[in-house]
Amino acid sequence: MAETKVEGSGDCGNSPKNRLAQEIAVGLETGGLSRDLLAEDVVWQRADGREIAGAEAVLAALSEVQAPRRVVVDHAISHGKVGAANGISTGRDGKARGFAHVIGWSSTSAKKVAVVRSYGVG
Repeated sequence: MAETKVEGSGDCGNSPKNRLAQEIAVGLETGGLSRDLLAEDVVWQRADGREIAGAEAVLAALSEVQAPRRVVVDHAISHGKVGAANGISTGRDGKARGFAHVIGWSSTSAKKVAVVRSYGVG
């Protein structure tokens, strides 16, 4: 299958944490989130209302994600232990869906994701 085309946000220039928020959002949208970014007890509150607890369970759920044709990240921001990214994900069928992922890191150094709350429209 073809790779997902990603258009990143201009918000990431001089901010590694903004870039990381974008990377996490893209990983959630494509199913390609790195295990190294997840705390063992991470919780993913999905847009469909399901709550998935634990790094292995999150990775299992992500393995079922059908990678979209395109992901455009409009904004990626961070402050302290919180980050967020939003944009549009366009599926292989051409259908566009808005997304927002609010990320809580386990510390201000943003090494591990403790919680993600995802929102989707469309």
